Amino acid sequence: MFQGLGPDARGILGVIAFYPQGIDEKNLEWLFPTVSDRTHIFDTLCMLSLAYRSNGFITMLAPLRDHLRPKDPMTSPLLCTTKECYFARMSTNHDLVKSEEGRWIVSEDLNVEHLLDVFASADPNSDDVWYACAKFMDHLWCHKPRLTVLRKRIEKLPDHHPSKPLCLLDLACLYGAIGNPTESALFLRHALKLVRERGNDYGVATILQALSRSNLLLGSPEEGIDQAREAMEIYEQLGETMARVGCLGTLAQLLHAAGQLDAAEEAIVEVFKLLPEKGQEDRVRQLHQTLGHIYCSKGEIEKAISHYKLALGIASTLGNRYTLFGTHLSLAVLFLDEGRFDNACLHIGQAKSHALDDSYQLGHAVLLQASIWYRQGRLEDAASEALRAQGIFEKMGNLEDIENCKLLLREIEEATESLTPSVEPDTNAPGASSSTSL
Repeated sequence: MFQGLGPDARGILGVIAFYPQGIDEKNLEWLFPTVSDRTHIFDTLCMLSLAYRSNGFITMLAPLRDHLRPKDPMTSPLLCTTKECYFARMSTNHDLVKSEEGRWIVSEDLNVEHLLDVFASADPNSDDVWYACAKFMDHLWCHKPRLTVLRKRIEKLPDHHPSKPLCLLDLACLYGAIGNPTESALFLRHALKLVRERGNDYGVATILQALSRSNLLLGSPEEGIDQAREAMEIYEQLGETMARVGCLGTLAQLLHAAGQLDAAEEAIVEVFKLLPEKGQEDRVRQLHQTLGHIYCSKGEIEKAISHYKLALGIASTLGNRYTLFGTHLSLAVLFLDEGRFDNACLHIGQAKSHALDDSYQLGHAVLLQASIWYRQGRLEDAASEALRAQGIFEKMGNLEDIENCKLLLREIEEATESLTPSVEPDTNAPGASSSTSL
């Protein structure tokens, strides 16, 4: 029966063995365009117990996998075909990556990561491999932020490799998404050095703007202000008006963080003047959210709520989970600070619904929920959520966030102990001593 399947059957077994997850049954036509009877072949392989179906994937047992995996992936034509199919799918433009279409990576990230890891070793000089590597991290950033084994591959790339700055930039964005701005800034500084040496002015401005955002998260707004202003000057020299406008919005956030509230507000007013009437909805949303932060800092709470709700309305129209998460979280923080716990819980619940599973965002929202319940006196619920947040942060190595969880848990424990009634000793019990005799 196996011999009757034709010459492609052995190659298909090798491909199944190569991928850690096996082959998604929905991808048979897409990954094997040159195999006309692919469905029949896969069905027969399962019937012969050479492969089996599991959770929508066709995979195989470890002993067979070890025996059938291609020793040299470059010599397997079918494997190379699947590689090209994956690379083509990852090369979509950024808008498509951010859309629901890009969510295919959630179920196949282990396959793609393994594919890139192997071919980066087997064919390290291929620009296609490293471009696909950068796009893979872009997909993870949008839909499944997590650590990746490809970091070591990127760091070992020679500095003169043409793809290294792009890979470092996307790696920095990924680490920013998992709540590690320190590592993100490290990658960005390396990338900045490389693009400066190559005289790539636009690349310099792009990385400077990203680095200024990392410094915002690191609590170094003054350094970020200098970087944002340098990026704006470069954009102006290059005639990149809209890029300069975006950088001005970043500058407003940095000025707010530095306590220069009036200057931050003036920067946003300037951005509104420069924006076209249509086509910049997400940027307008971000400006309203920043204005909300500014008015919070000024103590003008109703103005802050008004701008947050304007941002929320735009985010709802765009349907972007990141923007919806961030705006709901801002409102939850505001209402918590105001002691309006019901409103805070409402918005933190909405924020959690827009966060990705086990993501840094979700951990941040869960920790805030624990803080709300702690303030409400719901100590058992607060402890449960704080532990849940700690577990999420531990998976990503977010040391500062882990410490914040432990601090809250200690406060909850102390509050619980203070509520526990003390038990008076029974002085009439045998062997008991009175407090006076002691």
